[in-house]
Amino acid sequence: MSARGTYDAGRFQAAYDKVMDRWPAGRETTTVSTPFGETHVNVVGPPGAPPLVLLPGGGAATSASWYAQAGELARTHRLHAVDLIGAPGRSAPVGDRHPRTVADLNGWLDALLDGLGIGETALGGHSYGAWIALHHALHAPGRIRRLFLLDPTQCFAGFEAAYLLRALPSLLRPTPRRVRAFLDWETGAGTPDPDWLALQEAAVGFPARRPVTGPRPEAGRLRGLDVPVLLLLAGNSRTHDPSEVATRARALLPRVEVAVLPDVSHHALPQDAPPDLGRRLGAFLTAAG
Repeated sequence: MSARGTYDAGRFQAAYDKVMDRWPAGRETTTVSTPFGETHVNVVGPPGAPPLVLLPGGGAATSASWYAQAGELARTHRLHAVDLIGAPGRSAPVGDRHPRTVADLNGWLDALLDGLGIGETALGGHSYGAWIALHHALHAPGRIRRLFLLDPTQCFAGFEAAYLLRALPSLLRPTPRRVRAFLDWETGAGTPDPDWLALQEAAVGFPARRPVTGPRPEAGRLRGLDVPVLLLLAGNSRTHDPSEVATRARALLPRVEVAVLPDVSHHALPQDAPPDLGRRLGAFLTAAG
């Protein structure tokens, strides 16, 4: 049961704006109508550049989380960072109409790309957003030029039991203190960006819809995915076993490049990623073939 009564919309919007202030100059916003509601997108980069669509992780991640990479990626791409429909952010479901299945998520993303005027695109995501991105690449491979997955969850391996146990209090009865304690545990009690952390705490009680969950993508479909994939894993992730994820991905994806980011945890991504993450993604996205 969520603590919805504690939610302060003004505080959340102010925290969101403060993180968005980290984005490069020239950022625009747009809202796209889809069958599931209005989807908010932050856009930056040259209008004629190749498109890149970024999906955040679940929970209170929001599109704002990509601020550390936005400047580098916007040098070569027209970057579209999306607030997930039904999750904390500025996207707004219509009534009770929100994605309930993987097919619904694919339909939502199809409508979003159509509304943005995007045919073929590079697509990427972190955590739950990477799960959505991978499913969409399997659904519409001809539309995805390149795919990158940043410490994806439930794509190649399951959650660690200890992670689920630690996450439960902040999921079932969230409070700012529980959210902070969980993030401190997963990140190794590092020093998260204070503005980003304030946004996570301000999202407690946000009237979010139940996220779509489901089994990992079928092995046969993954083996048939003829799209270049960059898989970047958090070396200190407590969400899953990075080596297990890497091994399974290499065995299943025919065109995958795998790298482990040392000294970073799952929930430190993407905002506290190593400084060269943007350059690494940029090199992958601009590579020929």
